Amino acid sequence: MPRYTYVALDARGQESTGLVEARSSNEAIGQLRQAGYFPTSVYEEGKGGGPDGKVARSTAKALRAAKPRERKNIVLFQRKKIKSKTLMIFTRQLATLIDSGLPLLRGLNVLAKQEPDAVLKRTIDKLAEGVQGGSTFSETLAQHPFIFNNLYVNMVKAGEVGGVLELVLGRLAEFQEKAQKIKNKVIAAMVYPIIVMTMAFAIMTFLLIFIVPKFEAIFHDMLGDKPLPMITLFVIGVSSFVKNHGLILLGSIIAAVAAYKLIARTRPGRSIIDRFTLH
Repeated sequence: MPRYTYVALDARGQESTGLVEARSSNEAIGQLRQAGYFPTSVYEEGKGGGPDGKVARSTAKALRAAKPRERKNIVLFQRKKIKSKTLMIFTRQLATLIDSGLPLLRGLNVLAKQEPDAVLKRTIDKLAEGVQGGSTFSETLAQHPFIFNNLYVNMVKAGEVGGVLELVLGRLAEFQEKAQKIKNKVIAAMVYPIIVMTMAFAIMTFLLIFIVPKFEAIFHDMLGDKPLPMITLFVIGVSSFVKNHGLILLGSIIAAVAAYKLIARTRPGRSIIDRFTLH
């Protein structure tokens, strides 16, 4: 009967390696699950594993050590994030594969081959390398904070410790689906107000730059040196400021928005913004 080398997590989240006899890899996975283990990789002896699983992990570590020597193209402004819907689909598919009895490592390799999103594909490949190299799934997820937030990482970690990773991934997928539905409803509700506000802003800018100055000349011709009402003077002053310093004002607004987004991408900045929002 064939023997399979396995790397698995026990109920405490500790890594365990060994050998199991079974007629197929699926049967070996079933035996490990019945024994209370969560298999991350299963190899038939002599076909990628070793007597104690060290060959597979040493190979992965050698590949990772050699990887920095490879020549890489420098890409400016490379996209680091993925769409929430893409992450939701990945989570759901991974939960389904693990629940059907597929080891975590094999499930990641399967998803990496069929993933159309280039950023997520590279990320899944790195996750597979980390798991094959002996790291836990949650540890490899934590290395990609732009894609997997703290909630995602900590829930996966809890699933690993409890031996219910497929259940936790399923719950995460459900949570992401509900969040996506709420987001879509909010966006749909905001479309009309945003269009109205944009048109109002455009009309107001047009009036201040082109129409109000003409009325200013008419008022001076009609009233001469008589003082104008305060509200009229205020509107004329705003018109003059927008006409003379409009580009500076627009540039300042764009710079402020860009600075906010840059700060929000950092963890300290996000923490400050969230704290301010809560208060």
